[in-house]
Amino acid sequence: MADGDAEGSAEASPPPSSPALPLITLEEWRGSSFTKLSKTASLSADNSSVTILRSGSRWNEIRRKILEAFVPEGFPASVTPDYVPFQIWDSLQGLSTYIRSMLSTQALLSAIGVGVKSATVIGATFQWFLRDFTGMLGGILFAFYQGSNLDSNAKMWRLVADFMNDLGMLMDLISPLFPSAFILIVCLGSLSRSFTGVASGATRAALTQHFSLENNAADISAKEGSQETLATMIGMTLGMLLAHLTRGYPLAVWISFLFLTFFHMYANYKAVTCLSLTTLNSKRGSILLHNFMKNGQVLSPQQVSKIEHVFPSLTNPWSSSYSIPLHQRVYLGVRVSGLDHRDMVELSGSNLSHYKKVKYLLLERKGVVHAIIHKIAAPADILQSFIHALVLASLTTQSKAVHTESRLWMDEHYNDFIAKDGKLSDF
Repeated sequence: MADGDAEGSAEASPPPSSPALPLITLEEWRGSSFTKLSKTASLSADNSSVTILRSGSRWNEIRRKILEAFVPEGFPASVTPDYVPFQIWDSLQGLSTYIRSMLSTQALLSAIGVGVKSATVIGATFQWFLRDFTGMLGGILFAFYQGSNLDSNAKMWRLVADFMNDLGMLMDLISPLFPSAFILIVCLGSLSRSFTGVASGATRAALTQHFSLENNAADISAKEGSQETLATMIGMTLGMLLAHLTRGYPLAVWISFLFLTFFHMYANYKAVTCLSLTTLNSKRGSILLHNFMKNGQVLSPQQVSKIEHVFPSLTNPWSSSYSIPLHQRVYLGVRVSGLDHRDMVELSGSNLSHYKKVKYLLLERKGVVHAIIHKIAAPADILQSFIHALVLASLTTQSKAVHTESRLWMDEHYNDFIAKDGKLSDF
C-alpha cells in the first residue's frame, strides 16, 4: 500500500521547452532584371512575432501602382531615353485630336440631318455608308502603295498621318457649309483619315520596337494603349464641354478648332524630332556618309536625329537630277526587266569589271544611280551596294570616271566607315 500511495502521489514532469527559433529575415525586391532591382519590403520573424517593414511611404506605394498602369515594367531602364519626351508630346497631340473630334463630329451629324425632322434614317445611313466605304477602300490602296515604306521612314509618315487626320477633320467641319457637295466632302475626309489609320498603326509598331530595350515590345504597346485611352477620356470630356460652350457660335468653333489644330501639328513635330532612331534608312545613311566623307567622323544616332529632316521632300519635276538630295538619287533593287538596250550595253562594257567581287551592279544615268542586287546577296551586301551607290552619286558632279573613283573609295574607306569608333554599330 505504501508503494501504491507513493506511486499515486507522484507528479508528471513538464515537457522540455522548445528551443527558441533564430531570427529569420526575408527581403522583397522589384525590378525587370537582377541588375535593376529596388528594395520594397523586408520581413522578420521569430518564434513569437512577424515584423514587416516597407520601403517608402504608403503614398509612394500608391503612386507607384498608378504609374505601373501606364508605363512598362522596369521603367525607365527598360526603355530608350527618348521614350518619355515622345510620349509626353504624343499624349498632348492626342488630347487635342479628341477635343477637335467632338467639334467635327457635331458638325458632321448636323449636316447629315440629326435633329432635323425632314431627315430620313435611310438617307443618313446611306451617307454614312459611303463615307466609311470610301475610307476602307482608301486604306487598302494606301497600304498597297506605301506599306513597305512606312517603317523605314517612321518620322516622316508620322507627321504625314497626323496632317491627313487634320485634313479629314477639317472636311467634316466644313461639310455643313456646302450641302450640295456634302457627300463628296465627307468622302474625301474619310479617305484622308484612312491614310492616317494605316500610317499611324505601322509607324507605331516601328517605334515600339525602337523603344524596347529588354524584349518588352508587347508591354510597351499595352501601356501605350492605356495612355491613349486616358488621353481619349480626358479629350472627350473637354471636347463635350467645348462643344457645349461654343454651340450656336460658329466663329468660336472655328477659332477653337484652328488653335487646337496648330497645337496638334506643333506637338507632333516636337514628338518626332525628339526621337533618335537607331535604324538606317536612305536619309540617315546619306547623312552619315556625307559627314564621313567630309571630316572622317561617323555621327551618333543623336547627332543624326538633329540633322535629319522630318518633313517630306518636295522636288521640282523640271529641275535637274543633280539638284535632288543625294538619298533620292539612289534606287535600290532595280528590276532587270526595266532596263533598256542602252543600259545593257553599258553594263556589259567596261563598267562590269568594277563589280566582279561584289554581289551587285551599279548603273548611273544623269546623276541617278540604279543598284541591281544579286539574288544571293546578304544584308551586308545590300548595305554595301547602297553605300557604294551613294558614293557614286556624290561623285557624279566631280568626275567622269565615277565607277573607278567610287570603287577606289570603297576599297580604301568602306571598312573603316562601317567600324569607325563603333558608332555605326549603334544603328
